Amino acid sequence: MSENPFVAYLKRRLPLVESALGNAAAAPLAHANEPARDLERYLYAPLAAFTEGGGKRVRPVLCLLGAEAVGGEPHLALAPAMGIELFQSAALIHDDIADESELRRGKPCLYLTEGTGLATNMGDLALTQVIEVVLADGALPQDRKAKVLGELVSMERHTLEGQALDLGWARDGRWDVTEADYLYMVRSKTAHYTAASPLAVGAVAAGATPEAVEGLRQVGISAGIAFQLQDDLLNLVGDAEAQGKDFRSDITEGKRTLAVVYALASLDTRDREELVAILEDGTTNADELARAVELIEAGGGIAHCSQLAEREARRAEQGAHDLASRGLVTHEATELLCAMAQFFVRRAS
Repeated sequence: MSENPFVAYLKRRLPLVESALGNAAAAPLAHANEPARDLERYLYAPLAAFTEGGGKRVRPVLCLLGAEAVGGEPHLALAPAMGIELFQSAALIHDDIADESELRRGKPCLYLTEGTGLATNMGDLALTQVIEVVLADGALPQDRKAKVLGELVSMERHTLEGQALDLGWARDGRWDVTEADYLYMVRSKTAHYTAASPLAVGAVAAGATPEAVEGLRQVGISAGIAFQLQDDLLNLVGDAEAQGKDFRSDITEGKRTLAVVYALASLDTRDREELVAILEDGTTNADELARAVELIEAGGGIAHCSQLAEREARRAEQGAHDLASRGLVTHEATELLCAMAQFFVRRAS
């Protein structure tokens, strides 16, 4: 089977992203030796190591693709791409603290190794770097920096709104969440910063028209929703070995995923109460987790989630073809955008 073109593109652009990330690492402002060494230990070095240990770098690569899609050079989007990856670091560090997670990328979470206070501070530093790397960039034309920063701030606001809903529903024991509520939450928390904003930011950095920027944003929103829905499915019915300790953790954490929301609206009272009881228990018992999945499946949640993921992937593809037909993106970019949507719903991890 031939390699997905988007995966091949990720591999081609990865060295460029990794090199830029190394250059984007922040350094202490202090000049005195002792404070500088302490700052490296308590702030800069752990954050740099956390960021360097990232995954596939999908988000920064999508930022480069956004620039290339409208005929621009990828180097124009490199600094904003670094900003997006640094925001990813901040979001993950803070998420792990909020969720009281134990592992990140197979290692103990940063707040467990460095302490909650220092880890929070490291996440905050990453947020300041989102702006710093763009302001310091010499390749990005000065007149585009404000627009790029506006896009990045909007991405951050959307993510914070989505996170507020996700955490708030859990804190208040809310099981009246609707499908529309879930889709708003996931559009804000995941879709914007996973795909929509990276594509739009890259296009803005390359000097694209507002129509092209907005079109790429909409493609990214659909693809980002599909990405999260596939994430939810993998956590419930994916490869347990590939998922590792995180397998079915969404049940343990009582996540209001679409599969759960749909099932709760469809099950009879007895089964609904049983499912809610498991979701509220924080269980890690394999049999109880399996029973929850059985109930979710009986309520149609798995099938509905899968169907919606496919629908959103198709919508992203249709949006990409529409942009190409209007001459707003290149035909090569259209192929990559369609491959991206398919990768998001076909991936196994």
